[in-house]
Amino acid sequence: MTDRKTLQLPDPSEVDEAPAIKKRGRGWEISEKRLDAIHERARYLRRHSTAAHKALAARFAREDFGKYKFTRHTVVGSAILDFVSHPLGLAIAIDEEDQNDTLARRRDKSLASVGIEVFRIPAATILADVEAAMQPIFAAMNARYREKETARRAHQSKYGSTPRRPGRAPRRDDTRGGPRDRR
Repeated sequence: MTDRKTLQLPDPSEVDEAPAIKKRGRGWEISEKRLDAIHERARYLRRHSTAAHKALAARFAREDFGKYKFTRHTVVGSAILDFVSHPLGLAIAIDEEDQNDTLARRRDKSLASVGIEVFRIPAATILADVEAAMQPIFAAMNARYREKETARRAHQSKYGSTPRRPGRAPRRDDTRGGPRDRR
């Protein structure tokens, strides 16, 4: 008699690496049909936003975040995030009253495994006072920026600066610390 193979899943506490990028579903293991349905749902949510989403989107539009801007109802994997800043790796989730908290915690954990931190804020707080709701968001953005900078500096100290791409000639003023070529 042959031995049957069974699916063995690792214990989530033992896995400390981010999941590997798959070839299907634009980098995630999601069928194209499901991914298209998720994107269609995100489009619907952008067109039919709640009052809290509209208020926060208007406040983000008035602010100049530079390259750290937030996009709304963005698809990451199989999740639709309310607002996300990809360079910061920060997502803002607006908690509505009728939301499933267990599902939200699971989604937050899976997003954390790929480097996106989720900051949750209640919709009632946004509707009561948008400016007061922005203070913890700014604090989360600053904390995330400091984490990214610390990681970047640690990487540079360990591996040096980023090497040049092969095949590119150095710029004229790139003399590796020597005097500039004067004409």
